Amino acid sequence: MKTLIEYIAKSLVDHPEEVQLSEVEGEQTTVLELKVAKEDLGKVIGKQGRTARAMRTILSAASTKSKKRAVLEILE
Repeated sequence: MKTLIEYIAKSLVDHPEEVQLSEVEGEQTTVLELKVAKEDLGKVIGKQGRTARAMRTILSAASTKSKKRAVLEILE
């Protein structure tokens, strides 16, 4: 799941070297924290949050395989 979100984020931004993705494991939930360059934040979020929502949908679909809930947080 982590590599999938990292690949999508790096494909969207102008500065892929500044994409940082950390994973926080819980008992039932995994939280993925995505951090990008300040000027790339709008590209990752998208108009009215559509890109971020699409990434979260893909993540939730991929996480059903592992029977664990996954949450994507985009940090500034």
